Amino acid sequence: MTQADIKNLEKELWDAADELRGNSKLTAAEYKDPLLGLVLLRFAQNRYEDAKIQVEKNLPINPRTGEKRAATKDDYAAAGAILLPEKAKYEYLVALPESEDIAEAINNAMKLIEAEYPDLAGILPKSYQEFDAKLLRDLVRVFNADAVRNAKGDVFGRIYEFFLMKFSMQGAGAQEGGEFFTPPSLVNLIIHFIQPNQGIIHDPACGSGGMFVQTAHFIKDHDPNRSVNEAITVYGTELKSNNAKLAKMNLAIHGIEGKILESNSFYTNPFQLTGKCDFVMANPPFNVDRVDAKNKFLTEDDRLPFGAPLTGKGTIGNGNYLWAQYFYSYLNETGRAGFVMASSATDAGNAEKLIRQKLIETGHVECIVSVGNNFFYTRSLPCHLWFYNKGKKPENKNKILMIDARKVYRKVTTTINDFSEEHMFGLTAIMNLFRGDPADHGMEHVTGSEVEGWFKEHFPDGQYQDVEGLCKVVDLEEVIAQDYSLTPGRYVGVSIELDMDFDFKGRMKEIHAELASLNSEANDLMAKIQSIEI
Repeated sequence: MTQADIKNLEKELWDAADELRGNSKLTAAEYKDPLLGLVLLRFAQNRYEDAKIQVEKNLPINPRTGEKRAATKDDYAAAGAILLPEKAKYEYLVALPESEDIAEAINNAMKLIEAEYPDLAGILPKSYQEFDAKLLRDLVRVFNADAVRNAKGDVFGRIYEFFLMKFSMQGAGAQEGGEFFTPPSLVNLIIHFIQPNQGIIHDPACGSGGMFVQTAHFIKDHDPNRSVNEAITVYGTELKSNNAKLAKMNLAIHGIEGKILESNSFYTNPFQLTGKCDFVMANPPFNVDRVDAKNKFLTEDDRLPFGAPLTGKGTIGNGNYLWAQYFYSYLNETGRAGFVMASSATDAGNAEKLIRQKLIETGHVECIVSVGNNFFYTRSLPCHLWFYNKGKKPENKNKILMIDARKVYRKVTTTINDFSEEHMFGLTAIMNLFRGDPADHGMEHVTGSEVEGWFKEHFPDGQYQDVEGLCKVVDLEEVIAQDYSLTPGRYVGVSIELDMDFDFKGRMKEIHAELASLNSEANDLMAKIQSIEI
């Protein structure tokens, strides 16, 4: 199935499922988890059918009886599938007579799968009794179309991600809406900048696990035969119970082995990963103002080498610089981190400024990218992407790459922007060239004139150069001169684009003529006012 086929299938399935919801009384939030549960059921059946052929082929023959032994749960686990009980198979649900309770049957299927797959224990939705029976049967049929039944590989993973994105756009399932889902453009830029291809991967605010999923795609894009689970070890922490469940389902759908814990990263370090991570990626909640500065764990936290950002009253007014230190501290001696941060953090003052100064003086801050409005689906605020690299080359030790990408975007809708493939390639190429790597490093699978246009427009020689209004490499002295600001706009300048075909001289004459006429009218009006006798 081609990428175009997958995109068409995603849209067809979403449109069908969303139309069914539109004709029901369910909100997007009520609909989200049960619908994603059906995607997982369908996926489990497809993966089972794929594995069944291989499993039965490889079963050993008993030399005494001449017959193959029965397949076991372990046989299917080795093939990346679940040995499905009969009543947990999607085909069983599709064929269920009208007289049978479809909601009870689906709830039972979820329980049976949890019993067979410990990583999913207690997280699959079992609230299908809240759905109208006809709606449920129609939904089951939507995911039984020929194209869905015949889907192979990671198609279901991509469908799951697509549905998460669409629910996020609808503001489903989060207090502020969509906080379980980081837009693909931001995730992919982080991944292409830090290039997580091996080792321990950690996201201490993992939401629905999108960073891990895109990392798996990154690994497979570069070597389809490489085992993701042999390449990386995944650890995620998530505060909200429902988001943690989404992440576990997301990893299961993609066949990624990982550990997801429901915990508060401000007060816990559940995996004890300080100094152990090869890569850290995150989109943490911005500007959290209710962190308990007196919490015992926090006061002794080895993830805060530069201290807590305390106010004069001994409180923590903002959690941004807790996150900034956590991500730094999790890294091993060559580790890289990329994370989303509120725009205010690059110039924050007082205790936060002192922490920022110490971070900069380590020489491990590698790059800051300014991102414009409308990249998040439910918030229009701009943000920054921060990047650390403890394995910088010596010549870059006290240099930081500043990229102002606020004018780099593709308009998807009137309220949503993203990066095109051209932008993704070009921005990644800037980072690669700064590091001294080939421009297409990590993006060899998408090279070509169709994606290199934006990059060649700004870097015609294919070599890094500071571009006014876009990027600049700054050294420690320049940062000190700017009072340790990490705002790219302070360094890159403003790009002034002149239209050389525009008749500036002629337009100025027109403006002067208009101004003279308006002045004359104003004088005439003033004379009339003054002539009026009061």
